[in-house]
Amino acid sequence: MANSQSATAQATGTTNSGLNSPMTERASEAAHHAVDAMAVKAAAAEDTLRKTAASSQETLAHKQEEIKQQLQSTYSKTHEFAAQNPLATAGIAFVAGMLVTALLRRS
Repeated sequence: MANSQSATAQATGTTNSGLNSPMTERASEAAHHAVDAMAVKAAAAEDTLRKTAASSQETLAHKQEEIKQQLQSTYSKTHEFAAQNPLATAGIAFVAGMLVTALLRRS
């Protein structure tokens, strides 16, 4: 920071000692410290947020894969049941259709 202050002072042709204002210098120094402290805290918060997001993404992908496998298993079992019991399957479909129709007529 001192290098940037001296570079700015050289570019403008002024120095802090040339201003002869100790209050301004202390306020400026305090502001620089506050900004630096905020930058450190923001960097830590960003790092934590990125780690949490990556962990959540991994968990979500894992859960998604589990659900996909469960759906495939359920589909296979249902398809197998329907192939082995076609008459029962037709009866179940008929009853389910009647129930849905009755529910739709009520509303």
